[in-house]
Amino acid sequence: MVRPVSAAALLFALFAPLAAQSRLDSGINAKIREEENGHSQIMKTLHVLTDVYGPRVTGSPNLKAAGEWAIKQMQSWGFTNGHLEPWDFGHPGWVNERFSAHITAPVKDQLTCEVVAWTPGTDGTVAAPAYQMQMPNRPDAAQLAAFLDGEKVKVKGKIVLVGKHTIVPVNITPPAKRRTDEDVRAQYDPDNPNGGRGRGRGNDQPPPPMTARQIDEQVDAFLVANGARVRVNDAAREHGQIIAFNNRTYDLAKAVPTVVMRNEDYGRISRLLADGSAVELEFNIVNKVYPEGRTAYNTIAEISGSDKKDEIVMLGGHLDSWQSATGATDNAIGCATMMEAARILKAIGVAPRRTIRVALWSGEEEGILGSQAYVKEHFGTFENQKQPEYSKLVAYLNIDSGTGRARGAGVFGPPAAAAVVRRALAPFQDLGVAGASATTSRVIGGTDSTSFNNVGLPGIGFGQDPIEYNTHTHHTNLDTYERVIEDDVKASAIAIAATLYELAMRDEMLPRLPAAQMPPLPTPTRP
Repeated sequence: MVRPVSAAALLFALFAPLAAQSRLDSGINAKIREEENGHSQIMKTLHVLTDVYGPRVTGSPNLKAAGEWAIKQMQSWGFTNGHLEPWDFGHPGWVNERFSAHITAPVKDQLTCEVVAWTPGTDGTVAAPAYQMQMPNRPDAAQLAAFLDGEKVKVKGKIVLVGKHTIVPVNITPPAKRRTDEDVRAQYDPDNPNGGRGRGRGNDQPPPPMTARQIDEQVDAFLVANGARVRVNDAAREHGQIIAFNNRTYDLAKAVPTVVMRNEDYGRISRLLADGSAVELEFNIVNKVYPEGRTAYNTIAEISGSDKKDEIVMLGGHLDSWQSATGATDNAIGCATMMEAARILKAIGVAPRRTIRVALWSGEEEGILGSQAYVKEHFGTFENQKQPEYSKLVAYLNIDSGTGRARGAGVFGPPAAAAVVRRALAPFQDLGVAGASATTSRVIGGTDSTSFNNVGLPGIGFGQDPIEYNTHTHHTNLDTYERVIEDDVKASAIAIAATLYELAMRDEMLPRLPAAQMPPLPTPTRP
């Protein structure tokens, strides 16, 4: 039955969109810029997270203390509901407290290394001959076992260099530190069929019979069983860069004391051994384990919403780091940027309609674990949703690629979702922001926004200029405060604050993929 429409209803239908628009402050972008350019706290936040609390290995006292400081800082800005939210890491915390290494014969010199996490210390100074174990190329399990069997008597009581010295050629044509505007515009062009797909390379080589992790664990077990004193790996990077990850078993009894040595020192020792010289090395490694680290924590704080306070807009980055440096570009600056974006809105008096929730994750470096635990606890999955929280999350915004200014955003969801973010970013072309593109990948990898994508929720990952991230700082011993460009990170905070404002204030939720268009969960890959 058709009902007659009243004049009042017609007037409401005509003016309701204008009333909704009036909730948005037309001068908000100017206010955001003015606050950040005049009263920025971003570098102060970075200083504390890196210089005071770095490194911040998951399960370590430093990481927990960094989270506690961040809560107090956000509360001082007027945030509420600050708390550490526990999740089961399942492994003890680990910290390297002291390290030194020297070559004592046939020359005397200091050696530059970084200690591999979750490996034991030396229990005092260890002085022993060096031995280089030349590993076979792409072995299968039988070939590796046969090779190691022939090495048993050679490693006992030795400091073992595992593998050949890697020749790192001089890079005559290093990659550009900034992406061109044309390149970025093409990536975030909604009409570009290849937009938003990344720029990866194919690999025509078949996978090896054994993964690097499988080989590593067998070599570790072999060195433990046959009395090696210390394991030394080649960093295989230029200019003294070192990346030291972890013993993936997290069981200190399954590894000998292990370091990654800069390529230049490893090469020197390798050449001396090749000459037939007897090389003597000396190591002192002090590591400490924290059983309480089995419980790790995500750091949470909020700006309360108003008429839509049960709907949530989240933003954040991972607070944990590796142990080789203070974790500035990966990812203290990402945390500082997201804290700053929310602080800007609070400082200029925004009363958001939706609740804004900052989340600083742990366990990202060990496999994006903290954000996955949070998503599982609060939201479930697309296939098994936890309501009402699953339906109340507008989006999660993430940044995690170093110091480079934000150039655009990848948005999990339909093109309409990317269009909303694109409109919010449009006024910041002068800061190098090109737009936003949609993605439907549910693969977990790279960073914490993919934990949300994986369960069908709108994860928004900001792409950035590379600067020195992939060439110098990502996971390396060079990842310090000095590598952060203040103007770039302030520009990122401005663009992200504007996006956050739009998502917290608009009438509608961010569009989501309908059930019929949701891709299936990806098949897990072997470790």
